[in-house]
Amino acid sequence: MGNPTSAAASERSASSVITVALCFAVAVLEGFDIQAIGVAAPRLSPELGLASNQMGLIFSISNIGIVLGASLGGWLADRIGRKPVFMGAVSMFGVFTLATALAGGFASLFVVRFLVGLGFGAALPNMMAVASEISRPERRTITAAAMFCGLPFGGGTSALLTQVLPPDMDWRVLFYIGGSLPIVIIPALYFWMTETLRRRDEDKGGHAPIVDALFAAGRATPTLLLWLTFLPTLLILYLILNWLPTLVAGQGLEPAVAPQASLWFNFGSIPGALLFGLLVDRYGPRWPLGASYVALVAALALLGGSGTLGTVVFFSAAAGFFLMGANYSLYGVAAAYYPRSVRGTGSGASVAVGRVGSVIGPLLAGMLLSQGLTATQVIMCMVPAAAIAGCSVFVLSFYPQAD
Repeated sequence: MGNPTSAAASERSASSVITVALCFAVAVLEGFDIQAIGVAAPRLSPELGLASNQMGLIFSISNIGIVLGASLGGWLADRIGRKPVFMGAVSMFGVFTLATALAGGFASLFVVRFLVGLGFGAALPNMMAVASEISRPERRTITAAAMFCGLPFGGGTSALLTQVLPPDMDWRVLFYIGGSLPIVIIPALYFWMTETLRRRDEDKGGHAPIVDALFAAGRATPTLLLWLTFLPTLLILYLILNWLPTLVAGQGLEPAVAPQASLWFNFGSIPGALLFGLLVDRYGPRWPLGASYVALVAALALLGGSGTLGTVVFFSAAAGFFLMGANYSLYGVAAAYYPRSVRGTGSGASVAVGRVGSVIGPLLAGMLLSQGLTATQVIMCMVPAAAIAGCSVFVLSFYPQAD
């Protein structure tokens, strides 16, 4: 007869792999849709009669939805479970991504993109918590990184799709694809995703108030340091995601080749996420994440001084490698600073504060450019933000994790 203990362990391991794969698939779909609205904008905007300032509001409102969704989704998941909240979040962003294709003007598009953002936001802290709870402590960071590198993979796929589909393709096709697939994956989540919030952990936590979950039992300083790391990191990330082609064109390159910088930024981030996830699990967050931010400072400075397509593409990929390597490793590190009973709340707060940076970043770039700063100067303005994030995560590494 086989060993029952060994068989049970193998079954748990297979269940964990399936859950990670499902979360990765959801991240790919999120990344696809986040990038799709930017890819569709040049055709969507004139067809719906939207001015540039209205499109700016459309981009921003989804990030505001993510802030609210992350806060609510993480808090709710600590009470009723990761799996039902995650399924609801995926259903929500799938349905309203489809509805994006049906929008007829600014008001309807504004509401729909806000609701899409709510779904995105509610999914993110649940993925962070699941990654922490389903993996062994020595594999926690690489598990989170593997899940979340689906985001740039989906974003790059969305951009590449426009290169292989007919040039006169209806922009709505992107949202038909991006909205249908999340709905298709819901049955798989229902049948095969593992619920990681055990009832006894939930009962032991006693549904702690949000303030206690974040700041009680010695968690105040780690919580504030996490926020001070996430906010500038996401500020840089979303400034680059929204403005990199424009900034590259402002450095004298042809507008037609400028999107290549975004493609390489997205795809360069995937090996970075995996490498730094492995390094953090092996050596702890202090030196790998500290080094990633030092390298990011150098990559941004060199990108700001680049004037040829080759150097722009190379340093864009380098910026993605180090920035996303740090960002996705943070998703695994942050969740470990909170006990299981309040992990969704803590993770959701970190995502929410970081997403405030995602709102500020694109607006900051627009303001700086309108004040007459050059593309190089705008890129160089991101260097202090990277330094602040690096110092914060370095100090954070001296505080003990929850488990």
